[in-house]
Amino acid sequence: MGQVSGKVAFITGAASGIGAACARVLAREGARVVITDLDDARGEQLAAGIRADGGQATYLHQDVTDEAAWPGIIAAIETRYGRLDIAVANAGIGIFGSALTMSLADFRRQNAVNIDGVFLTAKHTIPAMRRSGDGGSLIMMSSVAGLRGAASLAGYSASKGAVRLFAKSMAMECAMAGDKIRVNSVHPGIIVTPIWTKAATPAGGGLPAAPDPYEMARLGVPLGEPAEPEEIANGVLFLASDASRHMTGSELVIDGGMTGGTIRRPG
Repeated sequence: MGQVSGKVAFITGAASGIGAACARVLAREGARVVITDLDDARGEQLAAGIRADGGQATYLHQDVTDEAAWPGIIAAIETRYGRLDIAVANAGIGIFGSALTMSLADFRRQNAVNIDGVFLTAKHTIPAMRRSGDGGSLIMMSSVAGLRGAASLAGYSASKGAVRLFAKSMAMECAMAGDKIRVNSVHPGIIVTPIWTKAATPAGGGLPAAPDPYEMARLGVPLGEPAEPEEIANGVLFLASDASRHMTGSELVIDGGMTGGTIRRPG
């Protein structure tokens, strides 16, 4: 306990899934967390739950693609807590389907959240961490889809691959500045989150049926099962804490072996 005690952490897209798990884990380990999302009901509920468990949490409404609103978000964090130490650029969407049938509007909408939102997170949180004066950790949520290709996920893979290299470049930029801010990316595999059910909605690509993460993991993950969001959050905690103080520009892959290779199961 207490791996990030006294630190202030900011997590985008934190009302559910991996973002919500990150908020709970960082708060449990002593951070004062600020969570943002478009889903106000779930966001407020999450913050209230963290406070009920003895943690410190604040929820703010945010569209990560709206640059005009970013200064107000950062000002609210600094006004309430006086500093910023950890930022998790987690907000993202997945639109399933062939690139040959995807509309340009959907391709751009996915990039706006997955790339522009991460760019804006870096642009506005790094100066805040510099003002704190003690370095910091910026963690960008990518995916195994940012490391390898996947049929029916070309647009998503393109966006997550961009996050991977953006993280490395920002890591070098911060290292050159000598500001002690570390930048790393996290690459989850198949995780039990709402992204799969959203795939069967028009906004998620309109698949005939929602993919089953348990069946997908049985067939394609060497460890044979999907991860829970908390398992990704534990990796984020490591990158947020001083335990990873010598890591920057790195990729933390949490995928049950998907990028390691393939196996043949008995029977």
